[in-house]
Amino acid sequence: MKKIIIPLIVLVVLMAIGGVVAFYVYDNMQANNPENVLKDYFSYIENGEYDKMYELLSNSSKEKINLEDFTTRNKNIYDGISLSSISIDTKEYEDNNSNVEIPYNVTMETSAGKVDFSNKTSLTKDENKEFKIDWSSEMIFPELKDDYKVRVSKNNAIRGCILDRNGVYLAEQGSVSSIGIVPGKLGENRDENIAKIAEILNLSVESINKDLSSSWVKEDSFVPIKKVSVNDSEIKEKLLQVPGVKISSATDRVYNYGEAVAHITGYVQSITAEELEKNKDKGYNSNSVIGKKGIEKLYEDKLRGSDGVEIYIVDSQNNRVSTIAQKEVKNGEDVKLTIDINIQNKLYEQLKDDKGFFVVMNPKSGELLALVSTPSYDANKFIYGMSNDEWKELSENENNPMYTRFLQTWCPGSTFKPVTGAIGLTSGKLTENDEFNYSGLSWKKDSSWGNYEITTLTAYSGAKNLRNALIHSDNIFFAQAALQIGSSELMNGLNKIKFNENIDVFNASKSKYATGEKIEKETLLADTGYGQGELLVNPIHMASIYSAFVNEGNMIKPYLEYKEDNTTPEYLVENAFSVEAANIIKDDLIQVIENPEGTANDMKISNRTLAGKTGTAELKTAKDEEGDTLGWFDCVTVDENENQLLIISMVENAKTNGGSHYLIKKIRTLFE
Repeated sequence: MKKIIIPLIVLVVLMAIGGVVAFYVYDNMQANNPENVLKDYFSYIENGEYDKMYELLSNSSKEKINLEDFTTRNKNIYDGISLSSISIDTKEYEDNNSNVEIPYNVTMETSAGKVDFSNKTSLTKDENKEFKIDWSSEMIFPELKDDYKVRVSKNNAIRGCILDRNGVYLAEQGSVSSIGIVPGKLGENRDENIAKIAEILNLSVESINKDLSSSWVKEDSFVPIKKVSVNDSEIKEKLLQVPGVKISSATDRVYNYGEAVAHITGYVQSITAEELEKNKDKGYNSNSVIGKKGIEKLYEDKLRGSDGVEIYIVDSQNNRVSTIAQKEVKNGEDVKLTIDINIQNKLYEQLKDDKGFFVVMNPKSGELLALVSTPSYDANKFIYGMSNDEWKELSENENNPMYTRFLQTWCPGSTFKPVTGAIGLTSGKLTENDEFNYSGLSWKKDSSWGNYEITTLTAYSGAKNLRNALIHSDNIFFAQAALQIGSSELMNGLNKIKFNENIDVFNASKSKYATGEKIEKETLLADTGYGQGELLVNPIHMASIYSAFVNEGNMIKPYLEYKEDNTTPEYLVENAFSVEAANIIKDDLIQVIENPEGTANDMKISNRTLAGKTGTAELKTAKDEEGDTLGWFDCVTVDENENQLLIISMVENAKTNGGSHYLIKKIRTLFE
């Protein structure tokens, strides 16, 4: 047995050694395969591995060009054309064992689009019997000689404009003043003059000196340091008193109504490295701008357009030799909005010193006519450039001017009572004649509530029914109504009208009726009935809900991009409420304004009929704590008139400014 086993072991070992040797030989043959060498070379291009490419060059090629020059030439060309991918497809060739010529096709993606061309390259064996590439610039492009250059010409697309419904430009490519310094004219007091310029423009001396020390700057260069509005004559006059300052005209994004529309238009800024990576297949480059907020961000793909690019070759005398690729410029498209700048401006001026919002919509078409958020900010400052101090002042402002209030959700207070009523009437759990029995300004169901009570502000005579409860804004009635409707039925009604769903309008936040999945507690159900509890409503969504009261129970779909034909309404929810329920609530809300005892009687206008509801929302986590309050007023025109308006409004700090009635004074200006 031993005599047999030993030879077997030897045989196995020999076979293993043979396998290793065979694998090594095969691997070495593959490495020396000229086709694989060529493919390796092109695979390194995409990742910019120029040192590895250089290692595959023949000795004679390396004598013609060193590594540094090779890297510089290839990098400048491939980066310049914004190469994103490259591949080759080799063709048949003859191998005479010492040198070969391989034909192949190249496909690459560049800033000017796809480039395809045929080429051929020679490879020869070196002293180690390895194939190396006989390199020349023609490997990059067939027409490119070693003393030729590749040029890239760009024709920047013009960004589309943002217009209001009447064609008024809210954002456009307009004129700005470019403030610059001519270093040679700063004079003997150079440092002192730079300090003056820095102070006037609210810039640091260090940032100005950094611009002036750029490698391209000469004594007679114009070095731009900041942009300002063409109308900013005071700053420009001060600057022109300083030696070395020069002001020229430039074209840039201009927001013509500044703070009044900043939360709608948003703004553009230079693209970040992260954004560039995220959008790497969309034609952006390091010099691109991109929409950061508002319509600029939401409609970025439509507004930005596509830059024109031409890649071409010139000879040593700068004469054009050939065009490699060309992509025509495509300017961005304009975006026309439903916004009426007259309404927008008027309401912004009314509320600009407060924290609040206005949402104005045509209740019959769904067109959003105004979206005001205050306080606001000037979007132009992002174009002109902000110092660190200016950005800190804006971003850390306690009033949060960059917070878009009409896109958030808020506790609606008593403006929600009509919704509770409409759900109760539609479900049959409540009728307009139902009366509840209670007296005084506080109430609780029974001892199971402990010390928890529902309070209301105003006592009134007459039946405790739906109409009187709306006219006098009776919290207790709607708390009892919610209990009678029941948690399940109320949640069903709210789910039907798009609570806990995106309404697909300008990225508005979802309205919610509970922090969890449902209204858990009885006391919470009662609070929800009159607009408190855990209820949070988005104002654009609320506008759609209120539109059902003048559309036979159908909630209109709000929209922001203008349509030439708005005669056929699109509904967000059809039959959100029954026709009967919608009409009952509408008639009751008319009395909130028309009835002398109505909480919104100060909104009564002689030549218009409106339905409306006041509201005060308490922002506190416990019943006995002091908290801020929100003042609300929602109203809608119900008479047939070409000026159809539905207005949802809110102001913070309602304890001190009058809340609903403060808003009513401002809204009346739209009808006067």
